Formats: sequence, structure tokens, C-alpha cells
Amino acid sequence: MRGFSFFLIILAASLSGADSDWPGWLGPNKDGWVKDFKAPKKWPERLNQVWQLKVGEGYGTPLVVGTRVYQHARIGDEEVLWCVDLNTGKKAWRSSYKEPFEVGGGGETHGKGPKSNPAYADGRIFVMSITGTLSAWDASTGNLIWRKNYNSRFKPSYPRWGMCNSPVVDEGRVIAHFGNEQIGALKALDVKTGKEVWTQGADGPCYSSPILVEHEGIRQVIELNHRALVAVDSKTGTLLWEFPLPSIGMNQNTPTPSFVNGRVLLGAENRGLYSFEPKQKNGKWSVRMHWHHRKASLNMSTAVVNDGRLYGLSHLNRGRLFCADSETGEVFWEGPERAGRYATFLAFKGYVMVLFGEGELQVIVASPDGYQKAASWMISEEYTWAAPVLLKNGILIKDQGHLTFWSF
Repeated sequence: MRGFSFFLIILAASLSGADSDWPGWLGPNKDGWVKDFKAPKKWPERLNQVWQLKVGEGYGTPLVVGTRVYQHARIGDEEVLWCVDLNTGKKAWRSSYKEPFEVGGGGETHGKGPKSNPAYADGRIFVMSITGTLSAWDASTGNLIWRKNYNSRFKPSYPRWGMCNSPVVDEGRVIAHFGNEQIGALKALDVKTGKEVWTQGADGPCYSSPILVEHEGIRQVIELNHRALVAVDSKTGTLLWEFPLPSIGMNQNTPTPSFVNGRVLLGAENRGLYSFEPKQKNGKWSVRMHWHHRKASLNMSTAVVNDGRLYGLSHLNRGRLFCADSETGEVFWEGPERAGRYATFLAFKGYVMVLFGEGELQVIVASPDGYQKAASWMISEEYTWAAPVLLKNGILIKDQGHLTFWSF
């Protein structure tokens, strides 16, 4: 019996991925790179379902902290924050609050679930509601710590299809964009109190999310808003540089920027791919376009970098995966047409993992020598627009209504 108990402890430790915490959108470094995952010598024909839990609708990624999983979703007129055990799916706690919302025209198929990705830091879970309210919750107990919105200033305080801007946390500040398509502001709030630390600009948020980078000795927040690609000093909120990139017609500035070798890689609907190079000289910042082309173009899907190459889903040619050189922009290959309308990407040594919105999970070889599919599984009959979480021994998938842990 003691031997069996010891076996259970070892099994729980192997599944927990305690060294692979996933604190927010695009993983530990917010770049989609998964350093702790090692591909098996042979990919299995099927994945093993460890557990599944009905959590409600929404596109927010799960979070993992030690052996706990946190999921933000909607059930009826309430937004819900779940905390469950990673090994069993058993509920630790559940907190909820009323959040009525009317879907903007054209977005009905996406539902009313939250679309922003939550973030974890300093023992707190930060969630942005679909109506633009940012809340801080105690990760241990599920108790509300503080809540902040700007409903009195921005009416409404979210874009047409709901707030998608995902908060990031840096040195005691939680940073997020508030407002609607016409007007808004990037703001930093104190993680303990919600008190405003700084505010920058008057641009409205889009459906993209900010990233944090260290560049030329300055910690900066880089984000795409409704009007431009901008960078601000994370400590002070001072505008460092910007490059106008307005959306034409509907607000379709959606993909999150990538940052590699001192350059920002970005795509935008019908506007192709860009590489921007920000520089500082004598205390003054400037940014130039390093390269730009329209051979591929990102619409809603955020691309990732693996070994100096950019992998993404172009909405041109009826939707195709592509691989491009991050240094020159050269497109090495494009996959078959009609690959899908939407996909999320993660990268690890030798491979790129692609979760299509229609429920297919693919593994492709990270190579410039053509599209090579290493493995593929249908893991849901529902929409899978939320970004997956790849741990050492399995993957968390949030589909339209359920959270599922699959093992390899």
C-alpha cells in the first residue's frame, strides 16, 4: 500500500508541471516559446484525456501556477473564475460576478464570453472582463482584492466586439489598455491596490495585447492600438516611439507583436507583414521600417518565432500557414489553402504547435524546407479559439465550453 501511495505521488509530480508555470498569454515570456517541453521520439496517434471540466464560454487562455489551473469564462450572465487541480480537474474554488453584455453586430458567433487573457503575478490573478473592467483576485482563496474600470470616462469602455486587450504585469504594475475604438488610454495600476500609477495616450484599444521587452537598457511596453504601434517606458509611462498603423474600416488590429533581435514583427489585416527597428541615439528614440511585404498577412492570429523564423497563419489565399525569415521577411513556404480561419501558435525545439479554431491540433516541423506535418489530432468538436497551455507532459485546451487536460 505504501508503494502504491508512493507511485501516486510520483505520478502527480510528473503531471503537475510545477517547473512549467504558465502565467499568461503566450506563456512564461509572452512570446510563445516553450523551453521545458521536449518532443517525444514518436508522436502518439491519439492523445489521452486526463480530465475535462465544463467551465463556460470564452477565449481566455488557462493559467498554471504549480499544481493549480485558473480559467476565466462566462456562464449565463456571470463571468466566472475557476481554480482547479491540474492533476485531477477537481475544483479548488470558484468565484463569479454579474457582467451583462450585448454582442456587437457581426460577432454573434463568438458569444459573450471573455476574450482577454488573464495574468498571474504576486499571488494574484488579474482578469479583464469583456466590458473592460479589470479585477484582481487572490489566487489562493478566490477573494476579490480590487476592481477598476473607466466606465464614467469611456462610454462604452470596450471596443465593438468586447475587450480583448490582455493585461501584463511588470514590477508591481499591472498594465492594460482601457477604452473604446474612438478613445482610450494605456494605464498602469498598482497590483496591490489598483491605484493608477501612470496613464499614457488617448488612443482606443484594439484587439491586440501588449508585450514587455528589454531594449537598449529600457524596460518597455510595446503594443498595437487602434491607430499605431507604440512603445512606452514601463516604469513611467513615457512615450518612447510610435509608428502609425491605423486600421481601415472596422478595427481589425488584432495580432500581438513579436520581438526578436531588437526588432518588432507584426502583421495586420490586408496590410502584410512588417519588421520595425526602434533605435535610441543621444536619448532620443526613432523607429524605421526594416522590411515590409504583402506576400503573407496576419488577420486575427498571432505568429511565433522559432530559430529565427516566423510561423503564422496568413488570411490571404483563403488561409494558409507560412514560414518567413524574421531577418529579411523572405517567405520560405506556404501550406495548403483553406487551412483555417484562425489559429494559435506555440514553439519549442524543432517544432511549432498549431491549434486551429475548428478543433484540430497540429505539430509541424520548424524548418524552412517546406510544410511538414509531424502529427495531428482532432481534440474538440467545438471552437478552440483560446490559446493552449503546453506543459512537460500534456496540454490544456479550452474549447467553447470546456477545459480539458490531454497527455501525450
